Amino acid sequence: MSSPRNRWLVLLAVMMAFTPIVIDMTILHIAVPLLTLALGATGTEILWIIDIYPLMMAGLLVPMGTLADKIGHRRMLLTGLAIFLVASIAAAFAPTAAMLIGARVLLAFGASMVMPSVLATIRHTFEDSRERGIALGLWGTVGSAGAAMGPLAGGFLLEHFWWGSVFLINVPVMLVVWPLAYFTIPKRKPDGGGNWTIGQALLLIAGLIASVYAIKSGFKSGTAPLITGVTLMAGLGLLALFARQQLRSTSPMLDLTLFARPAISMGMVIALVVSGSLAGVELTIAQELQFVVGRSPLEAGLFMMPLVIASAVGGPLAGYLTSAVGLRAVAVMSLAVAAASLAGLGISDFHNPGIGVIVLMVALGLSLSIGLTASSIAIMGSAPVEKAGAAGSLEATGYELGAGLGITFFGVLLSASYASSIRLPSGLVDLPANTSHSIGETMTAASQIGGADGQALIEAAGNAFSSAHAMVLLTAAGLIGILSVVVLVALRNYREPVGQNAAH
Repeated sequence: MSSPRNRWLVLLAVMMAFTPIVIDMTILHIAVPLLTLALGATGTEILWIIDIYPLMMAGLLVPMGTLADKIGHRRMLLTGLAIFLVASIAAAFAPTAAMLIGARVLLAFGASMVMPSVLATIRHTFEDSRERGIALGLWGTVGSAGAAMGPLAGGFLLEHFWWGSVFLINVPVMLVVWPLAYFTIPKRKPDGGGNWTIGQALLLIAGLIASVYAIKSGFKSGTAPLITGVTLMAGLGLLALFARQQLRSTSPMLDLTLFARPAISMGMVIALVVSGSLAGVELTIAQELQFVVGRSPLEAGLFMMPLVIASAVGGPLAGYLTSAVGLRAVAVMSLAVAAASLAGLGISDFHNPGIGVIVLMVALGLSLSIGLTASSIAIMGSAPVEKAGAAGSLEATGYELGAGLGITFFGVLLSASYASSIRLPSGLVDLPANTSHSIGETMTAASQIGGADGQALIEAAGNAFSSAHAMVLLTAAGLIGILSVVVLVALRNYREPVGQNAAH
């Protein structure tokens, strides 16, 4: 099958469909202080408001991707966009933290229908491996720059409107994107023959969510080890049962042999670690700039602009570099530069950022977007076209699982480091028991006390948070540095596809 003549218009349509979904992953990061105060949310509720979106998507993406292979990616994408529109309205007007968490679940349901279909449409539309690399590079620009644009967009909206505007902005975007996608994406007969059943889908969803929830709760203090252990065993047992069914089936819902391809398995690991580190780092930087440095949401978003601009350049550059020097070299070098950039930011002073911090932000945005796009090229270039939806869902699962676990891991690391670092001023009495649990709760207590004592508490919180923030950045640098070595070894025998994909 030859590539359609209007393939670049199709690419524009799916990138526009993907844009609000990827922005929604990070737009809340800048809104944490306002959400905390407006909804009276606890630190745990805030983590769930942010985290439930990637957590639910981690469970839903693979079933939705394989279902899309069976019923058609165009139909799945259009349905998902409509659900995302309704969920955005519900989230914008949620009166409580619990209602907002529920709306975020519905957002994840719609987004999980869209994301695999976007990647599968690109895989179907671009048959030539070089053009597909360029297309995935442009898609990577939307993914990386969109995630980085989230805090800036959120900052601008919060400067002028109430917190619900960060969701309501999706409405006019969807009203433009849906008809564009409807008229430009061609109808295509589904060619995925997998045996998709609701029972197997629920088995996979339950197994993934139970396992991820157990890992998340295991990181948190005060969680009963017995409950965490039972939940983890139940989740892993469900996943093992699902894997057994797939391996025994002549027409599996998800072809697990895809993982036997080094490019796909390594692409998944890159997506998991890099997206997790990026999500955790963005969340902590946004809080540092507002709680400690005293910047407004808009100013904090503008601070991220070097990251945004560099991310926009990195996607297309990744496609070109991969064609020129090979996937392995691009992946390893981008990860190494990202690790060095994070380490540099970890020892930087955000109160007085100079040109050095700007250079580090540019290097981080450029390297991470190149690395994430390289993982996409590896996965989608190595997947047969009839399994494009499944491959796309695996990649997207890596992003979402990484983001969810990254926010949890770095959030817990940040809280633990903060709690151990803070030194409450002497002489303060009758402080709430949770004052030292998180900087949000410390700031709330300080505002209630007021005066010199309140100011002393704010200064203690700022010092402790800066120390904890440095720990998070250096940990992320270490993880990505280790990953660069793993990829160097794992892809030593990788061979680049030549011309048309081997599946054709």
